Amino acid sequence: MLCDRCGVEMENGKVKFSYLGNEFEETMPKCPKCGQVFIPEDIVMGKMARVEEEFEEK
Repeated sequence: MLCDRCGVEMENGKVKFSYLGNEFEETMPKCPKCGQVFIPEDIVMGKMARVEEEFEEK
């Protein structure tokens, strides 16, 4: 997979997400040059959606 910005091959790496003051890490493809991250649909629809629901309940 290539970075849209740089055209460089993306590499798997840890990415830290923050939402409403809470953080979690995932390993996913990111550009070693500019840091752009590719977030797969299963993460968006799965883990991030669950985290959002938990915060909304509080």
